[in-house]
Amino acid sequence: MKRFLAILLLMMVVAVSGCMGSNTISSTPSSTTDVSPSVTTSQASYVQITDALGRTVKVPANVSRVVAVGPGALRILVYLNATDKVVGIEEFEKRFPYGRPYILAHPELLKLPVIGAGGPGKLPDFEALIKVHPQVIFMVFVSKQTANEVQEKTGIPVVVLSYGTLENFTDREFFNSLLLAGKILGKEKRAKEVIKFIEGQQSYLENLTKGVKSPTVYVGGIGYKGAHGITSTYTDYAPFTVLGLKNIASKLKSENGWIQVDKEFLLKENPDYIFIDEGGLKIVLDDYRNNPDFYNSLKAVKENHVYGVLPYNFYNTNIGIAIADAYYIGKVIYPDKFKDIDPVKKANEIFTFLVGKPVYGELSKGFGGFGKIDLTSGNVTYGLPTNP
Repeated sequence: MKRFLAILLLMMVVAVSGCMGSNTISSTPSSTTDVSPSVTTSQASYVQITDALGRTVKVPANVSRVVAVGPGALRILVYLNATDKVVGIEEFEKRFPYGRPYILAHPELLKLPVIGAGGPGKLPDFEALIKVHPQVIFMVFVSKQTANEVQEKTGIPVVVLSYGTLENFTDREFFNSLLLAGKILGKEKRAKEVIKFIEGQQSYLENLTKGVKSPTVYVGGIGYKGAHGITSTYTDYAPFTVLGLKNIASKLKSENGWIQVDKEFLLKENPDYIFIDEGGLKIVLDDYRNNPDFYNSLKAVKENHVYGVLPYNFYNTNIGIAIADAYYIGKVIYPDKFKDIDPVKKANEIFTFLVGKPVYGELSKGFGGFGKIDLTSGNVTYGLPTNP
């Protein structure tokens, strides 16, 4: 009995010691679990990036809620297949839902809360912005001061993107913005696919027209912070540049490519072909009715070489449309070189890849689409807003 009691007492001491040891051992891991992982998680839950303005910004490592502010910001997110992460849009997108493939292909975006008026140079509504709880605000066409102000007042990271100059389709600054947004949104693979697609389109067009003698050409009616008429053009209109065409406006100087030329300049240069951006076609048609003599003095009008192309600039450059326009322009100028290409079919292929749907039909219904323009009887449903 004494031996049994001694053994029992020894077992109880060991058991108690084991419990005490267990508590002591677990106390350290418990402390590590409570502190170290939270520090690690805190460090790992943010990544540091450099935006298009050279600003250093800390953004969440896993982003699921974003907004896009300024001309063209939302378009970039649609190209990246990131519409499911967008939690608010600008009033501009709802007021003018036509003419831009990214909105036509994703009407569900129009149901999202409004985060501000939108439009060139307009800041978002800070209160409305905060209410939708974005983790990142993507902005374009803003200064460092403005970007910092929005970030400070909302407490939300602001990442500035850029379209670059877009003298052609493969602008490195624009590509870098695609890659940056892709990294933040977990869409790096898609960003690379978009870049490869655009590079492929440009390379194909350049090779198709390389070394071919070009007639003189001009594009009027280009939108720039609103709609304009025949004298509104680009000195480095990307479709002309990629096709190697002789743009009569290229001899003029402009800080950002866009310029208003004199009608006397058009009469003097007298281009062989005139293309009208249909975003400004309404203004051109109205002007023709008031000044038919000017238009009828132009060689391109006399020879019935006036053609319509889809809106190039509508809340920044419609890159997909610009590429599609290039195919149509090439078909007009070099029918033999483009004999196997259907511009409408090609346009829908481009739109399907970039925004997810073949929206050429909706664009042509409102603006007229690809085709010759009869200035005496031309008509168009939509036009760019004159004062966005």
